[in-house]
Amino acid sequence: MQQGGDMPKREAEGNPSSNLRELTTLELLRLHAAILEELADRKVVRSKNNPIADYAEFLICEALGLVLERKSRKGFDATDGSGRRYEIKTRRENPKRKTTLTSPLRDLDGEHFDELVIVLFAEDYTVKKAVQLPRRLVRDVGRFVKHVNGWMIPLRDSMWTTKGCRDITERVREAQEHS
Repeated sequence: MQQGGDMPKREAEGNPSSNLRELTTLELLRLHAAILEELADRKVVRSKNNPIADYAEFLICEALGLVLERKSRKGFDATDGSGRRYEIKTRRENPKRKTTLTSPLRDLDGEHFDELVIVLFAEDYTVKKAVQLPRRLVRDVGRFVKHVNGWMIPLRDSMWTTKGCRDITERVREAQEHS
């Protein structure tokens, strides 16, 4: 800080954080993605941990009118007005890592959720696909992975069109546009 309380020239030219409130949620997330990429290129960070799971839960609740559960709730993330329980899984595309599996669903036999919702984001956080399916279909579209002790869903084109799956992409995109 310069004497007399004056801001350094760089701050006086425009504080970038003061402009963040003018950005939409999607614009903020895209900026976050670009920052993570630059930091990785500079070898400052080794991973691209991101807020994608929380963002997916937020969008699904907005799109489907669900109520988000507390963070530590086992086996489901949200409920609807009739008490149906929703587990929400997501994946963000990363051209440097070709993984197309969701994180594991554990204790499927425990019947912790009624509906599974999966959101696939493009690298820039744009909603690419979103689908809702009953728990009974998880075994049909997923596979049990022993070393993680859970069911994982490969996000292949065939999964999105499986009989019994409901494409909710447009509803989730609308929620994204309005957030």
